[in-house]
Amino acid sequence: MKPIASKDIQTFLKRFDNFKDGKFRAIEVISPTNISITFAGQDSARGFDWISMKFEFNSVSEAKLLESKKLSLVDISDGINIIFEDDNFTFCVGNYESTSNAKNSICYIKSSTLKYQEGLF
Repeated sequence: MKPIASKDIQTFLKRFDNFKDGKFRAIEVISPTNISITFAGQDSARGFDWISMKFEFNSVSEAKLLESKKLSLVDISDGINIIFEDDNFTFCVGNYESTSNAKNSICYIKSSTLKYQEGLF
């Protein structure tokens, strides 16, 4: 897994067009402070081929998660966002611009560290 630096978030999200029209594949609660999620999305660096992306959140301080059986029903046509505020990463489904607004998302995770791993579709 590779860490995402706060200065690289926007470039990273742009590469995957914020995972717009992607697919939510899995949420795994590894421990109360460690959560991973997996998405499928298109990678502009690979000619818009579909790939799998796993995010790992460590030192989670807040989260609003979906049940696994509901993941296939989630509409992510607006994509996802990752916000860095107050030394924390906040992941959310939708186009929210601040941590306080991200809490209105159907799914959000706030953590002190964020890593990712690319995989095959």
